[in-house]
Amino acid sequence: MAVGAGGGVVGVIVVLAFALLQSGVLGGPSSGVADTGSNLSGDCRTGADANARRDCQTVATVNSVQAYWANAFASRGDQYALARAVLFSSQVDTACGAATSAVGPFYCPSDQTVYLDLGFYDALQQDFGARGGVFAETYVIAHEYGHHVQHLLGYDKRVGRDRAGPESGSVRLELQADCLAGVWAANAEATGFIEQITADDIASGLDAAAAIGDDRIQQTSGGRVDPESFTHGTSAQRQEWFTRGYRGEDISQCDTWSGQV
Repeated sequence: MAVGAGGGVVGVIVVLAFALLQSGVLGGPSSGVADTGSNLSGDCRTGADANARRDCQTVATVNSVQAYWANAFASRGDQYALARAVLFSSQVDTACGAATSAVGPFYCPSDQTVYLDLGFYDALQQDFGARGGVFAETYVIAHEYGHHVQHLLGYDKRVGRDRAGPESGSVRLELQADCLAGVWAANAEATGFIEQITADDIASGLDAAAAIGDDRIQQTSGGRVDPESFTHGTSAQRQEWFTRGYRGEDISQCDTWSGQV
């Protein structure tokens, strides 16, 4: 995956500056990343920066994801509310409570913020057996922003107490977020922040999705596969729904709430 230069670089700076005031990529003492906001705004200036540095890559991805959803919402006559992305290590305090790196990246609907522990990407390879790569990391960010889209559209309210099982609301919510990540991937180049997504990039994203399927995680941990405890979906399901979004290129392809998943 190549991050755009030229006009895309200007976009990164402008959107990030706007985001620092209202929503974008922030950090601070509680996040474990000292003065992240000012460092990123000063250091992440070019596509080369984003291709060379993981944190700058995150800035470009967040800007691309939010640019796409802002346009998609506008085309539906809706307004997209920008969501902050907080980079953290070790632990972070959120409106959903304190969290540690063990939780991995997550979305908190109470403060409409995506929390990203950059160390999780190493864990994807070391603990979950993913092959890694830039787009594997990008997929994770797009998935978490998918949860923000779901929150804005009210899909997260459908889960209720149905939080475990192969057809549970929790699984449907997670698979829909995978599908929304695929929709963004199909439209990423048009945002101007991502220059090129290759077939190998998509394969890397699918590999990451498979690595964190419920069945794969249970097998890796040495336990038996227990569908009744599923909360995110199987490896095959996660790949299938990302692919549906990527091929369909539109949120209309992401109805995980009707019928079987």
